[in-house]
Amino acid sequence: MTRDELNAHRLVKEAKETELRSFTRRHFLKESAMGLGAIAMGSLLGGCNFGAKTNNPVLYDPAHPLLPKSPPYFGKAKSVIYLHMAGAPSQLELFDYKPELVKMDGQDCPPSLLAGKKFAFITGVPKMLGPQAQFAQHGQSRAWISDNMPHFSTMADEVSFLKAVSTDQFNHAPAQLLIHTGSARLGRPSIGSWATYGLGTENQNLPGYVVLTSGGSFPDAGKSIWGSGFLPSVYQGVQCRSEGDPVLFIKDPHGMSRDLRKASIDAINASNELEYANYNDPEILSRISQYEMAYRMQISAPEVMNINDEPQYIHEMYGTEPGKSSFANNVLLARKLVEKGVRYVQLFDWGWDAHGDGPNNSLNIGLKNKCRSTDKPITALLLDLKQRGLLDETLVVWGGEFGRTPMMENRNGIQNPYNGRDHHTEAFTMWMAGGGIKKGFTHGETDEIGYSAVSGKVDPFDIQATILNQLGFNHEQFTYPFQGRPFRLTDVAGKVIQDIVA
Repeated sequence: MTRDELNAHRLVKEAKETELRSFTRRHFLKESAMGLGAIAMGSLLGGCNFGAKTNNPVLYDPAHPLLPKSPPYFGKAKSVIYLHMAGAPSQLELFDYKPELVKMDGQDCPPSLLAGKKFAFITGVPKMLGPQAQFAQHGQSRAWISDNMPHFSTMADEVSFLKAVSTDQFNHAPAQLLIHTGSARLGRPSIGSWATYGLGTENQNLPGYVVLTSGGSFPDAGKSIWGSGFLPSVYQGVQCRSEGDPVLFIKDPHGMSRDLRKASIDAINASNELEYANYNDPEILSRISQYEMAYRMQISAPEVMNINDEPQYIHEMYGTEPGKSSFANNVLLARKLVEKGVRYVQLFDWGWDAHGDGPNNSLNIGLKNKCRSTDKPITALLLDLKQRGLLDETLVVWGGEFGRTPMMENRNGIQNPYNGRDHHTEAFTMWMAGGGIKKGFTHGETDEIGYSAVSGKVDPFDIQATILNQLGFNHEQFTYPFQGRPFRLTDVAGKVIQDIVA
């Protein structure tokens, strides 16, 4: 028998032994003779009572890392679509109407708003800036929404607004990392990675975590914002495209047949199996799984990522343009992906900065253009999910990384040529819809000029805890061992925003 045959025989033997340990009573009783007594003792002590707090560890199977798993608690959401407007949209021109700010327009900023505060660019004494949009109340909830979002205003009764979100980061990259990974520094897993680690995916021919970008640039935090950190690499986000091939290099090279591609992957995986036999590194099994996933994706991904076959009324509804790269195309793809069982879809749309240092960075031109390109598809997404019966089980999240100041930005003490606002950490607006979230509800309130939260203040950790809660996880118990201690997404903070949970 050759060495390769011996290794193959050994792998088969190990696989059979593993299966026996998992499924036969003899192995179960042999391996858990003491464990049965511990289980009985635990029940006597109340440790196994329903509703009691337990760690609910997620069992990581490196050979099948994306198999669907049930959450430890009942989760109302099966999947998440997170719409991040990279650059931080101004809440004061979208959802947080402040009549008092209209009265203060053009006045010098009160010293109390500047003393002891840190800003990205404001220096000296800036002028106050009234809302650069017209507001009206909409729906039975009477939510204030500006004329920048005319289509979305029809969905006021489907969402819960979070009017008093705060953060402690006023630069884009750290703030984006904080809200998506729970840390302003590199190296932590993104929330999409946590979701797929905990739940796997319902479609084994597609990634569990898909990322779509638009706006012509990556978020300031780069690709690390959808990285898997210390989680196994199989849980990192897979970036797909709405233009051209959905994934780079997904097509077979010229002259390579499908059979030849399969044979090459089999040869690579045979080598990986030998490596695993020698080193017993579970990451090698994950690598094997990823190669096999890539092979299956060659068939599945182009079909799912193709929007050409959608009916004309859907294209009109979303404002999509097949063959082009756009936010609207990405939003339609997000609906198709969750419909096919993808667990977490992350959209990043770049270009929402509004300093006023140029037309594209202004409230009167740049912000309005961004709203014009996103208002219709976001509205269509909510309507489409609802009519397909998917909104109840799909959590949709919208927001940026921080807010904008009530005063006009005066970079280097000089008023910018266009109307703009500086970065602001103390208050901004996000919203959630579907996935067990209350409809037509507003949580939190800011002061009369939108500077600080006066009630219902929440932070990125609370947002993360709430998303995990809707997926069926207690964020305090959902952990992964790393560097000698159990890590969690929210680390040592975060509370579920119970007021918006239906």
